[in-house]
This record gives sequence, structure tokens and C-alpha cells, in this order.
Amino acid sequence: MTLINEVMHKPLDPGYAEAAERHRLEGSRRAPARQRIAVVVVAVGLGLAVTTAASSLRAPQPEATRARTLLTEQITEQGDRSAALLASNDAVSREIARLRTQALGADDPALLEELARDELAAGTASVSGPGLRLTLTDAPTAQGDTGEADPDQRVQDVDLQVVTNGLWAAGAEAIAVNGQRLTVLTAIRSAGSAILVDLAPLTGPYVVEAIGDPAAMQTAFARTAAAQHLSTLRNTYEIGSDISAQDRLELPGSSRTRLSAATVPPPAEPAEPGEPALPEQPGRSTVAPGSQPPDAVDPGQGPGPDADDGARGAAGDVASSGQSNERDLS
Repeated sequence: MTLINEVMHKPLDPGYAEAAERHRLEGSRRAPARQRIAVVVVAVGLGLAVTTAASSLRAPQPEATRARTLLTEQITEQGDRSAALLASNDAVSREIARLRTQALGADDPALLEELARDELAAGTASVSGPGLRLTLTDAPTAQGDTGEADPDQRVQDVDLQVVTNGLWAAGAEAIAVNGQRLTVLTAIRSAGSAILVDLAPLTGPYVVEAIGDPAAMQTAFARTAAAQHLSTLRNTYEIGSDISAQDRLELPGSSRTRLSAATVPPPAEPAEPGEPALPEQPGRSTVAPGSQPPDAVDPGQGPGPDADDGARGAAGDVASSGQSNERDLS
């Protein structure tokens, strides 16, 4: 019976069972090593594949590189051509001014003097003298070509408008922004992220120069809304501003002059004896053509220190044509 039970319940020799168990244990110990090697090989292969794909994607394409190079060359060429034309225009303007001065100096000195005053008022003549220099800079995090910077941390067109109007109200006689003279036809506006003054694109830092009595202007400017505006920009948006007195500033004349109207008015007919004067019409100006009302501001002169903070000088009437950037200053 014992033999029969052994055959039924333990058909294999115990040595076979021990050998099988030993083989199973040795196999389980070797399996992790093979698995680790396989994982390493697969990881290295995947890493090489990803690196190769990323390098091929990031590598500049020849077509795109050629197109970008061509556009850069065209922009540089047109910029050089524009600069050459402006230089030629300035040279011709100087020659015209020289010949005009030579002709009028001998024939009509009074007209020449009047013309000089008109050029000064219109901002077409270069001027020099003491004044203030105010520099605006973007916030440190917005400087450079980073596209992720907060637009509110950059100097905007409205900031230059407020500053220049504040300087006119403080008694400035002439103002230029980055060398661009402000006149009665000047517009400060924005086009995308660029600031334009008379369609000339400007880049920071933005230097605003104003000719006038430095001490009086600085005192009056501190009382304007522009000074509070600069304080808000500095404390809220980290936009830098620096104002300093200068013993001598040289501002160029505006080169973007254009003739708007030039007509000779007909001579006035004398009234017949006993003819009644024309009655004053409501809503119609009674100021004679070519004259100014008593409270008018001289062209080319900003309002005095007692003027309203938001006032603009006649020659410094800074318009904002097109859409202007808005910044919450509350």
C-alpha cells in the first residue's frame, strides 16, 4: 500500500522536484538583469530618436532662411535709401534757405525777419538754448525683444502725449522727442508695439527735450498732471523716468513741412458813406482773418505755467490719430 500511495501521490523522484525548483529560482534571479538591459537599450533608442527628431525640427529650413535673409536685405536697402533721400532733402532745404536769405536780405529785410519768426513758430527752424531733458525707459522685465512682456510695462504713445503736453503747460518753447521736432502738425501715435512721431518710428529709451527756463519749467512741471502720471508709471509699472536740467540743448527743425494753404485774400472794399455795418451773426467768429482773439496763444508757444495742466501749446498740439494704447492708471 505504501508503494502504491507513493506512486499515486509522488510519481516523480524527489530529486527531480529539487532540480526543478533550483532551476526556477536561478531563472528568476537572471530575469531582472535581462529586463534591465532591455529597458536601457529601449530608453537609449528612444532618446536618440527624440533628439534626432527635435534637431531636424529646430534646424532652419533653407527656404525660410533665404526668405528671411532677402527681407532683411530689402529692409536695410530701403532704410539706407530713405536716409539718403532725407539727407538730400535737407541739403536742398538749406540751399533754398540760403538763397532766400540772400535775396530778401538786400530787398526786404523786414520780410526776412518776419519769415524767421514764422519759421521759429512753425518749428521748421532749428533752435538751441537751456532746457530740460526727460528720459522714459521700459520696465526692466520688458526691455529687449521678449514677446512675453506685459505691454503695460512698456512706454506707450499716450505716455509721450501726456509728458509733452505737460512740458508745454510748464512753459516749454520748443520740444523734440528722440530728435523729432514737435510742430502744429505733429501726431504721436502707435502702430502695433512701435511709437510713431510724424510717422517716424521711435525706439526706447525715449528722450524728450524741451527748451525754456529749466528752473521755472521744472517747478511748473511738478504741479502738472504729467508729473503724477510719471509717478504712477514708476510705482505701478516700473517704467523709469529721469528729468534733468541742461545748460544747452540743440533741437533740429522739422523736416516734414507741407504747405496747407497759400491764398492771397482779396482787398477789402471800403464801405460807402452812411452804409450800416454788418450785424454780428450768432455763432460766427468776429475775429478778422489773420488776426487772433485776445486770449489766443501765440503759435509756437506753449501755454504758460498758469495754464490748465491738460492744455497743449499751439505748436505742441499733440494729436493721437488712430488707435491709442490705453493703460489703467486707476
